[in-house]
Amino acid sequence: MDSFLNDGPGLVLGAYSAAVDGKNLTDYTGLYAPDVHVYDAWGKFEYVGAEAWQAMAADWYGSLGTETVRLDFADVRVLAGEKVAMISTAATSTAFSADRGKLRSLTNRMTMGLELRGSRWLIVHEHSSLPIDMETGQGVFRS
Repeated sequence: MDSFLNDGPGLVLGAYSAAVDGKNLTDYTGLYAPDVHVYDAWGKFEYVGAEAWQAMAADWYGSLGTETVRLDFADVRVLAGEKVAMISTAATSTAFSADRGKLRSLTNRMTMGLELRGSRWLIVHEHSSLPIDMETGQGVFRS
């Protein structure tokens, strides 16, 4: 698994984290296939296509103002073939103020389906989720 994370489709996680931390919309959306399908846990339930996902990311980055977000992946599990791969992980997002003071942190579950298109691994499906507290109907964040 270590070689997978340091090469091939595993590079996507590092690029994903760097793009989020730098609020780099081009790098972030460049990780996705034009026909990506995303099930999201935040706000809108579903996004179809790179244009819809890019609009979401632009709104998200804009809403941060001077804050930044560091994204860390834990419990990474991978299954990879020659042209397709699956990654599942616990993704922890930590928000920082402009002076790098920690503001908040939360963890959600994430699964990515990747496809090798040409020489690049692209995210073709992403699913972000939270367990649901059956008594309150609310998502349960791990922080």
